[in-house]
Amino acid sequence: MPRKKKATKYKLKTHRATAKRFKLTGSGKLVRTKIGKGHLRRNTSKRTKRVFSKMIEVESKGIGKRVRRLAPYLRRHKYNPPS
Repeated sequence: MPRKKKATKYKLKTHRATAKRFKLTGSGKLVRTKIGKGHLRRNTSKRTKRVFSKMIEVESKGIGKRVRRLAPYLRRHKYNPPS
């Protein structure tokens, strides 16, 4: 006797680059890191480097909508704890 197929939704794949760049706070705000943190920071002032360490809130609704579509399970898992 053949098995019955379950009527379930498909699992969505998370866009890994998006999941690593964005994070959801406990209150549901979408935050991102600043650019320029990768390399070549020797000649940058200490004040500028300190500003790099903070995460900033994403205010654009369009970008927030796109991020939630690319990383649908961002609410459930913490991919990138702040370092």
